[in-house]
Amino acid sequence: MSARAETIAVHDGLPTLLWRNLSGRAGAIIVVFFILMAVTAPLLAPYGPLANDWNAVLQAPSMAHPLGTDELGRDVLSRLLWGAQSPIIAAFGSVAFALTIGIPLGMAAGYAGGVTDAVISRLTDTLLAVPGIMLAISLALFLGGSLFNATLAIAVAAVPAFVRLARARTIQVKAEPYIEAARSVGVRTFRLLFVHIFPNLVPPIIVQATLAMAVAVIAEASLSFLGLGRPPPAPSWGSMLTVGKDYIASAPWLSIWPGLCIFLVTVGFSLLGDGLRQSLDRR
Repeated sequence: MSARAETIAVHDGLPTLLWRNLSGRAGAIIVVFFILMAVTAPLLAPYGPLANDWNAVLQAPSMAHPLGTDELGRDVLSRLLWGAQSPIIAAFGSVAFALTIGIPLGMAAGYAGGVTDAVISRLTDTLLAVPGIMLAISLALFLGGSLFNATLAIAVAAVPAFVRLARARTIQVKAEPYIEAARSVGVRTFRLLFVHIFPNLVPPIIVQATLAMAVAVIAEASLSFLGLGRPPPAPSWGSMLTVGKDYIASAPWLSIWPGLCIFLVTVGFSLLGDGLRQSLDRR
């Protein structure tokens, strides 16, 4: 690494490094745009998400309805803005839950070893044996259709990845000489885990969390498409696709706009994760 690179790595914060990275900058802009879209939906939406106009059923994009209307005369732009709340809530909520459960379990398995490691690892392997989306669908079917249940189902499916990541990193860090030195002078286990080991887990966890959010967006849309997410008539991009598939020939805008939004927000989280990985990797 050059002297300039070392100076940048030491003195520049993560936001600065991320902004210098093209992928990170593009991903951050896209993600922030959709977050603002979800937060400001009540202010930006020209109509209510449930407001019907029976004189404008399946109307093509026009001045009154820039993105057209659906089969009940509801404004697609308004429903698209309000529908942004579901994937954003599911992405951040599911990852927060998965982090809360997965990181302590992974650290416990990696640090304690023995029976603790064996039990946690076997449970993790059992969950990993089932494809994440299938596990989420099964849990959502069992819990019932709602945004909270969909978020919880997505979170459970995401936990194993964080357990394995935290376990592997903990095993690696606890072998470092400074951990052995801290243990030899009587530093307590809790302090060792959360003061000396945990900070070394943060960079890969941030990257994994961002990528998990991209998966969560697709999972939430899939569950909503199957009727297992936010129940109608509340707007969500997945449920909008469910309606749009029946009018794909006569009213393609019903499918194009929510599909494009799902694609863009997924790409945004993926680019942000890639940018974070490059910014946090000092090599």
